[in-house]
Amino acid sequence: MGQAGGLYYEEHGHGDAPPLILSAGLGGSGSYWAPNLPALAEAHRVIVYDHRGTGKSDPAIPIPTSIDDMARDVIALMDGAGIARADLMGHALGGIIGLALARIAPERLNKLVVVNGWVKTDPVTLRCFDARLHVLKSGGPAAYVAAQPIFLFPASWIAEHGDQLDRNAVHHVAHFQPEATLRARIAAIAAFDGTAWIGSLTTPTLALAARDDMLAPYTASEHLAAANDNISLSLMDWGGHACNVTDPDTFNRIVLDFLRS
Repeated sequence: MGQAGGLYYEEHGHGDAPPLILSAGLGGSGSYWAPNLPALAEAHRVIVYDHRGTGKSDPAIPIPTSIDDMARDVIALMDGAGIARADLMGHALGGIIGLALARIAPERLNKLVVVNGWVKTDPVTLRCFDARLHVLKSGGPAAYVAAQPIFLFPASWIAEHGDQLDRNAVHHVAHFQPEATLRARIAAIAAFDGTAWIGSLTTPTLALAARDDMLAPYTASEHLAAANDNISLSLMDWGGHACNVTDPDTFNRIVLDFLRS
């Protein structure tokens, strides 16, 4: 564990193995990737980090902030950790951070995995964010956290993991990012539009999505893959927005096959 460029990070796996950076979604916490770490760390030096403004990282963020700002944070993290080039996998927000990094500094990336991401933020995604912000405004962090599983997981998975979700909720409320930070990060997501430059990216990229994701429709990943010959597409039939949590075995297999190819 350590700090680099104001970001808290942890390392897993072998220090001399190929580096793989994992970037979470809107929640920002590196702990999001816990179900995937054992498999990924077998052959990689895995670096997970808390986004600026979340978790144990610097609580101050630029207002307004942008996806490019978050991509530059990853560069600072790499510099601080002594990493010249790495693979990167990002979930949703983390995925579009990866796309921005592939535009700003392609020389720092080997391969990129974009999980349930997009070229331009889908209207469905914006509706979900609006609903979550209304819940936050009316009920505070506890209500926001209570509603969050509806957007992240399939209904059948929620029904089977209620106790786990209740335990996790206590932690999530205790470490909830400030409302102003959350709103600024959502505004950055809403403003993201890579349409003009997505076709010029040269980084080999996998767009990985779940067909039953209700927050970021899988069609957004289809559009992403169609926009650039360097981007391939893989669809999971089930798993929801947090498919790496609900079906880690299938998810890990797809990711590792791509990184090994």
